[in-house]
Order: sequence, then structure tokens, then C-alpha cells
Amino acid sequence: MLVENPGISLLSWFGLIAVALMLVTYALEHISHWFVIAFAVACLLGSLYGFLQGAWPLGVVLLLWAAVAYWRWHRRRGREAKAGNPPQ
Repeated sequence: MLVENPGISLLSWFGLIAVALMLVTYALEHISHWFVIAFAVACLLGSLYGFLQGAWPLGVVLLLWAAVAYWRWHRRRGREAKAGNPPQ
């Protein structure tokens, strides 16, 4: 008889880390446009987690959220360049 490991799975750890990165990078977006692109990457990781664990609606929503964050990063970076502010 096989005994299942009662601990947390690697997939669950991956999801926890992805969501924690989303939280931290979102909270720090006001500091630099680099945190906005980091948030987009964290959303992609969260999307991958959703698809891997079988929750495809979560995967789709986080994929769209990543696209919106990328668009916001691109727009903010362009505004900063036009204003003559060096990228942070």
C-alpha cells in the first residue's frame, strides 16, 4: 500500500510563489515601471499554474491580466521617455 505524502505538492508551491510574486510586484508598481513588467511576468506564471492544475478559467484570466499589465508597462515606459525621465 502506497502512503501519499501529506505535504504540499511542487505544483502548489509553484502556485503559491506565483501569487506571492503577483502581490509583491503589484504593491510596488508605483516605484518603477520595472515592477509593472515584473507583475506581468508573475501573472504569466500564475496563468501557467492555473493551466497545469486544470483550472483553465484561472489560466485564461491571468493570461489576460498579464496582457493588460504588459500594455500598462509599455504605455508608462513611453510616457517616461517622452517626459525625459530616465528609466528607473
